[in-house]
Amino acid sequence: MKNAPGMSGLILEEGLLWEKGKKGRNGMSIPTSDVPGAELPDELVGDAPDFPDLSEIDVVRHYTRLSQWNFGVDTGTYPLGSCTMKYNPKINEKHAGAPAIVSAHPLLGDEHCQGTLKLMHELQNHLAAITGMDGVSLQPAAGAHGELTGMLIFAAYHKSRGSKRTKILIPDTAHGTNPASASLCGYKPIKVTSGKRGILEANDIRHLMDEETAGIMITNPNTLGLFEENIREISELVHEKGGLVYGDGANMNAIMGIVDLKKCGVDVLHLNLHKTFSTPHGGGGPGAGPICVVEELKKFLPVPRVVFDGNAYSLKDDIPESVGRIHGFFGNFGVLVRAYSYILTMGAENLKKASQYAVLNACYIKERLKGHLHLAYNRPCMHEAVFSDKLQQGSKVTTLDMAKRLMDCGYHPPTIYFPLVVPGAIMIEPTESECLEDLDRFIEVFKEIVKEAKESPELLKSSPTRFKVRRLDETLAARNPCLRG
Repeated sequence: MKNAPGMSGLILEEGLLWEKGKKGRNGMSIPTSDVPGAELPDELVGDAPDFPDLSEIDVVRHYTRLSQWNFGVDTGTYPLGSCTMKYNPKINEKHAGAPAIVSAHPLLGDEHCQGTLKLMHELQNHLAAITGMDGVSLQPAAGAHGELTGMLIFAAYHKSRGSKRTKILIPDTAHGTNPASASLCGYKPIKVTSGKRGILEANDIRHLMDEETAGIMITNPNTLGLFEENIREISELVHEKGGLVYGDGANMNAIMGIVDLKKCGVDVLHLNLHKTFSTPHGGGGPGAGPICVVEELKKFLPVPRVVFDGNAYSLKDDIPESVGRIHGFFGNFGVLVRAYSYILTMGAENLKKASQYAVLNACYIKERLKGHLHLAYNRPCMHEAVFSDKLQQGSKVTTLDMAKRLMDCGYHPPTIYFPLVVPGAIMIEPTESECLEDLDRFIEVFKEIVKEAKESPELLKSSPTRFKVRRLDETLAARNPCLRG
């Protein structure tokens, strides 16, 4: 294979620090103490931990070599896109690490942290403007946490109206956390099957929605990368029965500043700042999942709320109908700072452009790989294109085999086997920051892998071959992870 980033490389062997250590080595010199020693209490005395004796160069080389085994968004094209690894400008990291930011203690009185409160207040306003919603709380610490907060607001709203609701509609193209979040609030998830075009059909909602149903949770664009075109009609049907519409904004990267969610009929929406607004998310955090609501639901938002009286900013706890505090202190503040910096440095027009380029890049990949890979839904996509291994079944090559081969060729695999509605799914999400040359290289590599699948299927089944670790028993690895090497 030609022109693949993973064609060659110097990958150094590296053992454990325990294997490298030699008795007597030292990485630092401590001056001789000039004060008398003190005896330790017996309860603090015991066997020393088994730390190896190492020199400074032992440690530096160890971690430098380990860092070279990693693959991240700074290494190359990462087709997991905004789901996990969208490229984010480094200036936002600099601002989040500014001394005035990192030294701000969460127990400071309002009068001593006007700057951070102002930042939070303005970020709330920016997120409201971008989504079209009326009120924002920055408290939730992640997307699923935002979903949970949204469901708590659903419950508080229906309770305030004396309405007993037991069910909630969740499309089969939703994120897997949606039914879990609803269940935690006592709602029974009711699955809604997508139509032939991969989106919700209004008639299905009309039949399912009743006075016992709290509402619907809609991911838009959905996990097939398709825009739910019928959302306004669906929202009207839900509202007619007294229900609410929840918008899962995890895929906001496709519609920033372009789609007004309030005009779509959404009542509650969460955002993933760590995906859309500049914090890489690989490895599980930290994150931030602000919740946005329409005017009628602002009174249920979590406390404390950041408010401005015209002269000073303060935190307000006295909101009787609030669902209460859902996070310690004020969320993951560093993520908020990155988002604030990202929004200000991009500006309204460039936020829209970012979404437009993300959609353009995904559509470009869709059109170039269509026919080489089976396209799940042959229609315009948003920020991600979903293929499957249907065309490779004759060679008994699976999605997993192709994903492993991509690693040999220098690419992190895309999301695979999700969404569940597409058997053997391959979800490619390039994001806005990939240039045409990088997109073309990725496409050509994938085409070559498809060719290999037909001509040399065993090559794919034995991949990856250029890594420190060959293909694992994934079930065994998941159930019995070895975290020490």
